[in-house]
Amino acid sequence: MSERLDDTPMAPDVPQTSLSNQEALSEAGWLGRAITVAARGFTVCILAAMAILVMEVFLRYVFNRPTIWAHETSIFLSAVTFIFGGLYCVARNTHIRVVLIYDVVRASLRHLLDVVISIACLGASLFFAWASWLMVKKAMFRPDGSFFLETTGSAWNSPAPAVLKIFLFCVLVAMSLQFLILTFNYARGCKAPKGHDDV
Repeated sequence: MSERLDDTPMAPDVPQTSLSNQEALSEAGWLGRAITVAARGFTVCILAAMAILVMEVFLRYVFNRPTIWAHETSIFLSAVTFIFGGLYCVARNTHIRVVLIYDVVRASLRHLLDVVISIACLGASLFFAWASWLMVKKAMFRPDGSFFLETTGSAWNSPAPAVLKIFLFCVLVAMSLQFLILTFNYARGCKAPKGHDDV
């Protein structure tokens, strides 16, 4: 039985990006930088959700005094974090995508693909923003037009559903603006993302 002489991992030759050391994609502009800064605040939501669940377990099984708000609050905090996570990935160019063609073409063609992909994503984001606005209207207004936030219908009856729908709409609007900025910057001739050079 033979041993490998070096401990270099056996992996396909895939271009590696250095975005882990980068705060935001340079083409994302001022909005990308703002999103990256705001994301630090959303990390607190995950920690708070964890703390609430630990507290709820303690109150329920030690003191037999469960709360009526812990479950809904932890779900809400996790939901806003995941919703914002999509916008954060756009600003850092770390969203999931199929790169079967993208990774095998030259950098000049990748640059063109960046423009086309950003335009397609802009269209999709605008469509979903419009669809979410339809949900927001139903969550914020009664059929007679009076203002009322949709609630959970539970014992606590928080307005979390309405707030989540409003937040989703705001994030999709920001995502549309981010894709517009990316489209403009890629089309203007900004450099391609790091790690995508000609070989």
